Amino acid sequence: MKPLKGLLAIILQIVLTSVCSTLALGQLQQEGQLKGQVLDELGGAIVGASVVLSDSGGLEKKTTTDDQGIYNFERVHIGSYSVRVVAQGFALFAKAGVTISQSKHEVLNIKLAATVADQNVSVRAAASHLSIDPAANGAAIVIKGRDLDSLPDDPDELASQLQAIAGPAAGPNGGQLFIDGFLGGRAPQKSAIREIQLNQNPFSAENDRIGYGRIDITTKPGAPKFHGGLSALFNDEALNSRNPFSLSRPPFQIRSYGGSLTGPLATNRASFFFTFFRREIDDNAIINATVLDRELNIVPFRGTLSVPRRFVDLNPRVDFQLNKNNNLTARYVYSRSGESNLGTGDLALPSCSYSGSASSQVLQLTETAIISSAMVNEARFQFSRAGREYRDASSDPSVTVLDAFIGGGSQVGGSTNTANRWELQDYTTWITGKHTVKFGGRLRGAAINDVSFANFEGAFLFAGGPVPVLDSSGRIVRDPSGRPEFMEASSLERYRRTLLFANLGSTRAQITAIGGGPALFTLAAGDPRASINQFEFGGFAQDDWRLRPDFLLSIGLRYEAQSNVHNNLNFAPRIAFAWSPGINPTRPVKTVIRGGAGIFFDRIGDGLTLQSIRFDGHRQQQFIVSDPAILESFPSAPSAESLAAFAAPQTIWRVAGDIRSPYTIMSSISIEQQLPHAFTVTLAYINGISVHNLRARNISAPLPGDGTPPFGTAVNIFEYESSGISRQNLLAVNAYNRLNKRFTLFASYVYAKINSDTDGASGFPANGFDLGSEYGRSALDIRHRVFAGGTINLPWRLSLNPFIVAASGAPFNITTGVDSNGDTLFTDRPSFAADLNRPGVKLTRFGAFDLNPAPGEKIIPRNFGNGPSSLLLNLRIGKTFALGSIGKPSNAVASGQQRAGAAAEQKPYSLTVGVMASNILNHVNRAMPR
Repeated sequence: MKPLKGLLAIILQIVLTSVCSTLALGQLQQEGQLKGQVLDELGGAIVGASVVLSDSGGLEKKTTTDDQGIYNFERVHIGSYSVRVVAQGFALFAKAGVTISQSKHEVLNIKLAATVADQNVSVRAAASHLSIDPAANGAAIVIKGRDLDSLPDDPDELASQLQAIAGPAAGPNGGQLFIDGFLGGRAPQKSAIREIQLNQNPFSAENDRIGYGRIDITTKPGAPKFHGGLSALFNDEALNSRNPFSLSRPPFQIRSYGGSLTGPLATNRASFFFTFFRREIDDNAIINATVLDRELNIVPFRGTLSVPRRFVDLNPRVDFQLNKNNNLTARYVYSRSGESNLGTGDLALPSCSYSGSASSQVLQLTETAIISSAMVNEARFQFSRAGREYRDASSDPSVTVLDAFIGGGSQVGGSTNTANRWELQDYTTWITGKHTVKFGGRLRGAAINDVSFANFEGAFLFAGGPVPVLDSSGRIVRDPSGRPEFMEASSLERYRRTLLFANLGSTRAQITAIGGGPALFTLAAGDPRASINQFEFGGFAQDDWRLRPDFLLSIGLRYEAQSNVHNNLNFAPRIAFAWSPGINPTRPVKTVIRGGAGIFFDRIGDGLTLQSIRFDGHRQQQFIVSDPAILESFPSAPSAESLAAFAAPQTIWRVAGDIRSPYTIMSSISIEQQLPHAFTVTLAYINGISVHNLRARNISAPLPGDGTPPFGTAVNIFEYESSGISRQNLLAVNAYNRLNKRFTLFASYVYAKINSDTDGASGFPANGFDLGSEYGRSALDIRHRVFAGGTINLPWRLSLNPFIVAASGAPFNITTGVDSNGDTLFTDRPSFAADLNRPGVKLTRFGAFDLNPAPGEKIIPRNFGNGPSSLLLNLRIGKTFALGSIGKPSNAVASGQQRAGAAAEQKPYSLTVGVMASNILNHVNRAMPR
């Protein structure tokens, strides 16, 4: 830890030195005007370039160029100024001695020389927006302005749809959501979002994971003038179709209220942006289970249970200009939520319900310092504190009947969790000649205190399997030799026999003999408290080198380390290139070819270490019992003391001593092409191999052959290990079109083929001693994904925002529901049936399976089933009304302005009425089969 502490001290010193820079601000009078156009060397307009106007006292005014590359400073005090321009992919421009005269419109057109920068600015030439800049890859998607209207207003739905747009993340895990450069957190209110970037700069050494599947949300800064807005959304069951799995249309309602306010705190020195958002959701849990009625007949159970949810979010942001070279941004987020009747729905009955509440506070500080005309430093700090609490309404043990229902209590107890996390980043960008060098580091820390009473009341599990055949009187049917005849019974049939013969007065031993009784009982006991501290460090250096005007080479190296893991020699080299063949000053960029390769390390989450600390066999005990002598206590749950008296084996969770961080070797090649009518199309191929992927395994399971447990019968050891592998191939096509200011279209198609032998740290193999049989389709192997969205601005201030997402089915695992190998896990898979008349053969729409494979018989592949496809088409229709009026502007203000449409632009208020239609095709998006 000493090297990490030393690095932290150095970075803190840099941050404090920058923040404590002197404050030199004054006042400006506004009497002249400066305007012009920012162009590249080919004559193309540069969109989004930052233009800074500074007077002799250091006071600054800032603006950005529009879609034509034009900037404009109005009502500027006469005098001599200096102008600075910063744009993605271009060298810094600086010019002193720019004179502004009274009532004169000065024009300064600026041409920037090509280089490489790291700011996320959209660059478009006159007829193209292609660039060899590493952050301008064609597979990237940028959503901003009116295009944001096509996305959901609900923050949780917004995050879900952004994940669908980003597509499958390259690597063994899902995508990542960043807000203002920090990982995690709930997506902000849409009115606070300035821009959303997806899949950008995939091989940057600044990022620990590859950029594919990465979502970056940038929030809005404060404005120099006061603006505000209010929003409200209402939806209830009258506006929705009936859930196809519900017999009726239950009460349902969504009410949300939001608002924003932005403006100056001190003229030309500080501004703020504040949003609030409250959601009141009266949802329903749809229960679709199979149960027993009072006469113990098997009947379907369909019903709904009200699930009220309440959410509140407050988000103030303040931007300070400390001096002409230093800016500070402070952002605070407060969130609170409360939910009731959680844990119900699908197979879970109302008795399983519990309530939960959560709160979080996040403080973010970002300081940007211009060290020189060629060097910029950005330091960021975040501290977050999150807490959650769960409370159940029943102290009964849980009863799970596989594939039928889940009843009894919820088993969450009075659990609480408090997590304090902090993160420090410091990045420096240095532009020298043809090189843009960026280096820096990130340090994260987490302190988690967890109190869990989960499963302190115990849980019974009923599973299917062979049972004796019974006659109409409930007696065992025997063959001519006197041996019982057997049949395959479902878990619900075994549960039915348990209740039936208990009511008839049979002893528990007799119930077990006729195929009744649970298959498993689990119980947790001991100290519910556990805590953990974990630290992570990532440092990098990268050089974006423009070898020629048409060729860019990016070379980088990243280092990753974390506590609680012994292997920290995690060096990750990266290399990428971009080439625009045939580029010349008379022809804009039409084609860009990109390629790259690199190593990307993943972190081992603190949850794994916390689990191993909790269930170490001393602090808290976990019993997983399959002994019939103990299971006969059903429906009463045996206590921990009685289990200890029975010498029931404890279950210990631990992290393997040789565990190491998973990593992925990624490579890609792509071509970006500008087409007629402002269309841009990108075709990309991505290949990845991931090794040391995480899985869980019962290393104490009985050995194949003699069935002897390697560690004896007194202990059950579940171990997290890094022995997995995955391979993936992705083919992505992206299209973008901004025909004019009224029409924008963005679309993407991804074909994926992903195979692996584990689906994550929580996944157990069917046979812990035959990991080779686990290799098959990954749970992320969704072969086809399509999305499209856009904005259509119609006359009379009408707007249309269509949005469509479609995907083929995800794979799922098919299991027998029986623990055939004695590892206390129900992950066993069947084999393909060779004889349809053999007992235990099941015919399904996925094939004929033998639930009792013979020794040595090949079982079906993991994730052999394929789930249903999904289709979602949303449409938002909006109408904006201009309201109110302001006084006639003075001649000085109105000078040089066009009169056409001025009346509409002078309206100080606007009201937008929108209708959002979700799933307008009413397509039934089904869940995974079970």
